[in-house]
Amino acid sequence: MGKTGNDPSRLTARPPATPPDRTGQRPGLRAVDLGQGREVLLHVPAGIDVGTPARLVVSLHGAGGDARAGLGPLVPLAETHRLLVLAPTSQDRTWDVIVGGWGPDVRRIDEALKDVFASYPLDPRRLAISGFSDGASYALSLGLANADLFTHILAFSPGFVVPARPARTPGVYVSHGRADDVLPIDRTTRRIVPRLRSAGIPVEVHEFDGGHTVPAGIAAEAVHRLAE
Repeated sequence: MGKTGNDPSRLTARPPATPPDRTGQRPGLRAVDLGQGREVLLHVPAGIDVGTPARLVVSLHGAGGDARAGLGPLVPLAETHRLLVLAPTSQDRTWDVIVGGWGPDVRRIDEALKDVFASYPLDPRRLAISGFSDGASYALSLGLANADLFTHILAFSPGFVVPARPARTPGVYVSHGRADDVLPIDRTTRRIVPRLRSAGIPVEVHEFDGGHTVPAGIAAEAVHRLAE
């Protein structure tokens, strides 16, 4: 699956061969200007070294959420881990493949990535996609469909995964609360993970005592995988 062809799940954005000059790029939160459409936010940590390629995580919100909700679990970790966090908002109340099929959200994420790749030097070995709830399902699905771009997938309480044949094997981290009453673990993660493993995709799974949430310790553990 190395070529985009007519596959609507495929992203075309790639980091340039010559990294852009980040001189003058200010840390903090900024909107990514893509013209029309719902908000896309980028958090740039203050601790990023201009001369060192940064890590990037595309972070996806759950159903009914927005870009700020997508930022939530990871922004507290951004300074320590030199992490840019890109958070789009789904064009519908949740992500396109959940409400009908790959479409506008793939294209919008692609355009947002092109903007970030043109603005910041990034480490191509540390490009992740993450999400919570519906966002986790989307991160798993889009991440596997674009495993030649994303090196890591961080899925917090996913509900399903769209089957794909990844071009390479990404690092997959899945967490889920045993008391989750929104996406019960027996009907979701405990079915998803065996299917991924049977397809030859190694998955690190962390079940925790709790409900439909992303505990701070789980988020920190997942992000730590980007440093390995």
